[in-house]
Amino acid sequence: MSFLKQILGDMKNEVSGLMMYSCCPSFTEIFGYTACRQLSQMFLAVLFFHSSEYVLVAAIHGRSSVNLSSLLISKAYVFAMMFALLEYVVEIALFPGLKEYWWISNLGLVMVIIGEITRKLAIVTAGQAFTHLIKVHHEEQHNLITHGVYRFVRHPSYTGFLIWSVGTQIMLCNPISIIGFAIVVWRFFSQRIPYEEFFLRQFFGSEYVEYASKTPSGVPFVK
Repeated sequence: MSFLKQILGDMKNEVSGLMMYSCCPSFTEIFGYTACRQLSQMFLAVLFFHSSEYVLVAAIHGRSSVNLSSLLISKAYVFAMMFALLEYVVEIALFPGLKEYWWISNLGLVMVIIGEITRKLAIVTAGQAFTHLIKVHHEEQHNLITHGVYRFVRHPSYTGFLIWSVGTQIMLCNPISIIGFAIVVWRFFSQRIPYEEFFLRQFFGSEYVEYASKTPSGVPFVK
């Protein structure tokens, strides 16, 4: 009788162990092909975006003018990216199927590429007129740029960054961060553009007023 109880007890322990194993996926199960591909794309996109931004600004303005702001890295930005990474890890562990919508992930990748190209075209086209900080005093090299990508939108660098940043989260299939990034980045530019254009109107007068009347800002719902 005691032998039978021992066998039943061993079987119970085995079943419990199997149930715990099936409910708690291993590290290799969580970080399989999907996670490796999506996270690799994300890290490469971020690395290329910031390193190329640094190189372009250094080439245009000289290395002495380059600082941390030239990499567009702030505490808020780091926090947002850390939150996005945390969301991804939690969701792929609890809802792995959420990350398997490859048509959504690939759409995000396309957005990242489009956003990257748009922003870099804006920087190259503007040349020395491009700066990360808003100019409140008119300088000699600060000309009104209306050709190239600036023919289509007034702030193509902002357009590119908005598309790129939201695209990184669509690429990861991060529903919370998609909404969060879109709201935060849009709000930032919706406040920055009127402030920046106040000085642009002062610098270029009626020439900028006419340009602005014919060309959209490049950020949705911002005139």
